[in-house]
Amino acid sequence: MKKNVFALALCAVLSLSLLSACGGKKGATVKVGASPTPHAEILEVAKELLAKQDITLEIVKYDDYNLPNDNVEDGQLDANYFQHITYMNGYNRDAGTHLVSVAELHYEPFGIYAGKTASLDALPDGAEIAIPNDPTNGGRALLLLQEQGLITLADDVGLEPSVDDIADNPHDFKIQELTANLLTTTLQDVDIAVINGNYAIGAGLKASEALAIESADGIAGTAYVNVLAVKEGRENDEAIKALINALKSDEVKAFIDETYGGGVVAVF
Repeated sequence: MKKNVFALALCAVLSLSLLSACGGKKGATVKVGASPTPHAEILEVAKELLAKQDITLEIVKYDDYNLPNDNVEDGQLDANYFQHITYMNGYNRDAGTHLVSVAELHYEPFGIYAGKTASLDALPDGAEIAIPNDPTNGGRALLLLQEQGLITLADDVGLEPSVDDIADNPHDFKIQELTANLLTTTLQDVDIAVINGNYAIGAGLKASEALAIESADGIAGTAYVNVLAVKEGRENDEAIKALINALKSDEVKAFIDETYGGGVVAVF
């Protein structure tokens, strides 16, 4: 009888080991925070792929650039997918979080969009220009304005210049710093706005209609690549690896290419 019990127990252990070796995290749930557009939409494609592996992807949508990082740090989320690498690094520095990138997934070119003024050449002296108010995206916007010859920044300002770094503003443009999610809703109140790709897409603005847009061949394509982020120490979680594989699949790449018309560019 004891031998039979031992044999049954051994079989159970071997069965569990075999299941672990063959799938590991089947039946697992992965909770990921994301911006509604395009990140949550891209995750919906990955969700279908993971479901075939008996892994549940729970997508939590945020219209905020702080909470998704805080919630990964405190364990409410397993990962987030909403930010570029430069923003994540800056957040770690300023907030003392311990986030790491586990996958570089796409790049969203920043664009300058028309508000009350239809072209950059038509901008009047004193025109109002809206940009994001967080350091990395605000700096990115200022760099694009400089690239278009609208302002000149001081030398060696790096990737996060502020309005205090504007060395020359010959047309006395008024730079308004707004929360990123307000840039599209207030576009009609300013002459032009420099808008994050995800918010532009969410508002129905097309990259092809922008007055100017970042080039994927320049520094923006690497400095602002959007990443899947987890808390340090979770890089090798089996469920996270499965999520990475799903996000880097041919199905996800095809969805990005077919859906966003150049407003989102896959980097895998």
